[in-house]
Amino acid sequence: MPLLKTIALNDYTQLLVWKITETFDDLFKSVALRDVSLARLEGMKSEAHQKGFLGVRRLLESVGYSDFDLYYDDFGKPHLKDGKHISISHSNDFSVIVLSDVNIGADLEILKDKTLKLAPRFMDVSHLQNLNPEDTLMKATVVWGIKESVFKIKNEVGISFKDHIFEDDFNLADRKCGVELRFNNKTERFDIIFEFIENYVFVCAFNSN
Repeated sequence: MPLLKTIALNDYTQLLVWKITETFDDLFKSVALRDVSLARLEGMKSEAHQKGFLGVRRLLESVGYSDFDLYYDDFGKPHLKDGKHISISHSNDFSVIVLSDVNIGADLEILKDKTLKLAPRFMDVSHLQNLNPEDTLMKATVVWGIKESVFKIKNEVGISFKDHIFEDDFNLADRKCGVELRFNNKTERFDIIFEFIENYVFVCAFNSN
């Protein structure tokens, strides 16, 4: 299907969402890929991952870019040749890209019980107290997305979700919160925006001013 939605996260950041309903062949035929991207695609074992990768390229083309405008640094972080900041994520039936004038990190996660089971390994579980089961799962998934998003901004080896990234407590209705990274004897603050798209959680992190 075409671009599902575009959301202005703020005055200088745009979220684009693609819901993947196409077959792999239809997606593959609809985009042009660099040789390095084609090799990367062929190396993916999961068709769902392949379709997510191609969905990202469809999103790029929907806003006037292409795979030829995208490159990755030595740490795997994506960049656009014109200097616009980009973050990419895909999960099952959705691909998303975020374009911004500032450095950002974004993550998309499907709601699944496994995230809640793993919660003690990556977060302060006291932040899940006094919630109904549905909200508990949603909040744990938001927190996982927060930590993924901060990690995508910093992209430094050795960062631990549990030991170095600390989210402020928040309410799901707020759709935003703050988070602190304490790593290598340095403390940094980030602002978080999150949204719910069907049974998925979308999270985006920004450096705090």
